[in-house]
Amino acid sequence: MTPEPYAGLARTFDTAAELYERVRPSYPQGVFTDLASGSDLRGRPARVLEIGAGTGKATRGLLEQGWAVVALEPGPALAAVARRALAGWGDVEVVVAPFETWEPGERAPFDLVVAATSWHWLDPAVAYRRAAELLRPGGHLAIIATEHVAPAADGDPFFQEVQHLYEEVGMGDGQGGPGPPEAVPAPDVAAIAASGFFTEPVVHRHVWGCDYAAEEYLALLSTYSGHIAAPASQREALFTGIRRLVADRPSRSVRKHYLAMLQLARRRDEAA
Repeated sequence: MTPEPYAGLARTFDTAAELYERVRPSYPQGVFTDLASGSDLRGRPARVLEIGAGTGKATRGLLEQGWAVVALEPGPALAAVARRALAGWGDVEVVVAPFETWEPGERAPFDLVVAATSWHWLDPAVAYRRAAELLRPGGHLAIIATEHVAPAADGDPFFQEVQHLYEEVGMGDGQGGPGPPEAVPAPDVAAIAASGFFTEPVVHRHVWGCDYAAEEYLALLSTYSGHIAAPASQREALFTGIRRLVADRPSRSVRKHYLAMLQLARRRDEAA
């Protein structure tokens, strides 16, 4: 059975649109520098389709390249925040629609299709073909996957220490906390190549860190689908334990490291 577009946990983000805009981090500038260079669009005008734009965290980086962006966002609350946040940033159209069923009209073809931390919500049986159809010959698909990591040199041990709290409240995932960035594989490389619509992707990796006081970190967790969907009693028990752990730290803060993996592939000439 084909998954319904924008179903299940994917819907939870729209309930936290304002908080999402306030606390979710932006992407490193290097991601967009690599994207522009790898797609041969650096310093050139381009038409870009963004999938699952949220409140425009990645859209800003695309607009800073001087590109015209059509940003698809199925959540109406997220789209409303994006329109406000992106006002004055450049040539951008925010459209409330799921990628799988959106009709582009005269907007297509695009030079670049971008999904920033959103591709995993799509049906792969539909998504690769549809991306290829919406691209011009030689256009590129860019999938940015984001993971929580713990660099060996300066990873924060808090994220291993907090695992027992997740287990106690029944929200554990059995992973034992984040691993080193070099051990995290780019998740879509094999599927992109196997789709038949795109060349073997090139992967660019960027690691960066953000510091959070206790309430800042809990606000961030409140934008994650699994935490939003958890029963209120379960979530509050977890948050109470996290507050206690952070309060016992000398810094009264935690440092979370992110890994952004830009997976960039060119549309095969025969894909149409």
